[in-house]
Amino acid sequence: MSAGTTACTPQVLLAHHLNQIKLPTVLREYEKLAGECARHGVDHTRYLLRLVELELIDRERRTVERRIRAARFPAMKSFDTFDFTAIPSLNKMLVLELTRCEYILRRENIIALGNSGTGKTHLALELGLAACQKGFTVAFTTAAALVNQLMEARDEKRLLKMQRDLAAVKLLIVDELGYVPLSSTGAELLFETFSQRYEGGSTIVTSNLPFDDWTQVLGPSGSPERCSAGLLTTSAS
Repeated sequence: MSAGTTACTPQVLLAHHLNQIKLPTVLREYEKLAGECARHGVDHTRYLLRLVELELIDRERRTVERRIRAARFPAMKSFDTFDFTAIPSLNKMLVLELTRCEYILRRENIIALGNSGTGKTHLALELGLAACQKGFTVAFTTAAALVNQLMEARDEKRLLKMQRDLAAVKLLIVDELGYVPLSSTGAELLFETFSQRYEGGSTIVTSNLPFDDWTQVLGPSGSPERCSAGLLTTSAS
């Protein structure tokens, strides 16, 4: 070791090494926790265990935050602010069950139908957040934005890469299907995206259109039965 290195204090060396091996929480907490453990007679093994647990908890928190940023949610929504009483036909127990994200493990899909203001996007955002917290990758987009991106990717000859990226996401949320008219090419690209994900990943679609009108958006082959294995309706019957 160089003279400069040997002259460093143990605290400086420890900080350097912890930064090198990327243990920021251990670096931040080790002195405070050491004092607490000394006051309570905690042995060195339990002290080390607590430090490692803090690092793991903080690492998982940072990972969840990265997944949330990558999902590009337009807002953060919680069921704490959702008024279930305003939509009596909505199955609250089903919605809460969906937050467990088992449908993602089964690669099932959800379609949320309802008029504007019935909470479809709120539900989709909350389910997307729950998926991030459960360890799943999520992507949120509107149908119109997704179609624009797909058409740009096609024009720039990177469509296959974008399709692979979309297929790899564990949960794709496509909001506002039917709100903006799509060109025939755009509709084909959107339906192709749904088809590529079918039985390979979960998709949530929100729409103000009843099932019978879906062919107006996706074409004759775009029936909802081919896009979904599950159904969640947010509008009153």
